[in-house]
Amino acid sequence: MAVEKVLNWLLEEEQPAIRYLALTRLLDRKASDPDVRTARTQLAQRGWGAEILSHRDPAGWWVHRKSLYEPKYLSTNWNLLALSDLGATRAVPAIRDSCELWMSRSPLKGGGVGGNSNGKGHHCYTGNMARALVRFGYEEDPRVRKALDWLVRTEHPKGGWTCWTFGDGPSTSRTLDSWEGLSAFAAYPRPKWSRSMQGVVERGAELYLERELHRQGSRYPPWYRFHWPVHYYYDLLVGLDVLTELGYVDDPRLSYALDLLRRKRGRDGRWKLDAAHPDVGGPPAAWYASHPTRRPHPLTFETVGGPSKMVTLRALTVLRRVGEY
Repeated sequence: MAVEKVLNWLLEEEQPAIRYLALTRLLDRKASDPDVRTARTQLAQRGWGAEILSHRDPAGWWVHRKSLYEPKYLSTNWNLLALSDLGATRAVPAIRDSCELWMSRSPLKGGGVGGNSNGKGHHCYTGNMARALVRFGYEEDPRVRKALDWLVRTEHPKGGWTCWTFGDGPSTSRTLDSWEGLSAFAAYPRPKWSRSMQGVVERGAELYLERELHRQGSRYPPWYRFHWPVHYYYDLLVGLDVLTELGYVDDPRLSYALDLLRRKRGRDGRWKLDAAHPDVGGPPAAWYASHPTRRPHPLTFETVGGPSKMVTLRALTVLRRVGEY
């Protein structure tokens, strides 16, 4: 399939969120462009955005009033993350109200958002929430800035984070699958970065680059499969998307991940949805078997194994940033 045909597929009006993202990311259309404005307006009225909102309680939550985090991946936290990926903003009253509920229920000690029930930050949760809120239009909100400052304060001294650090001290270790903090800074407007934020980004990016986005311990198969929604999971497309959004587009250490991206492209020019989360094996699966009430429920919008508009859009966005599209 020629690139033009793939683009036409992404621009189909039945899925206004993908159309909006393709217009702005792949065709450089401005926010004032009539087609962009129409697609963004329709985002909450049709397609996946409307599907997500149709399950929302009028009080602002999904599935469960008491917990905005569980059940995974059907409750409030996960639906708002998906909406932020789709380009939705707080201009939609229902999204604005749900964001305010989300922030009020996730206070961070010392101010900010992204804390657990005790107000303690968690790198995966705080990073995800900060990224989503910036995308929703809360980049000027002091609560979001304080969440970003917490991520700066608690990075590992050599860069990066781990999802298993709680509290206000530096991260005790650093792992590739704790990508959410870096993604929050990728979403945050560059002119608003402090010098400390710049340092955090540079050290965090180096953590990924020195490992070629995938070398850490034993090979973990889900990292080589592409997903969406990604929730708090990592794969090589996640790594490529975050690093290239941050401007790391010509580093030779991206070669392994870029080669994998090219190989996974189908003859029709599209990429498949390889799996839906939870895409895990080994001990985690055994643990869930023993704790069935804690087992996650997949949040899916496309057919696993079939061509994916979201994966294709993200893949083409990466290739465009590195000058291959």
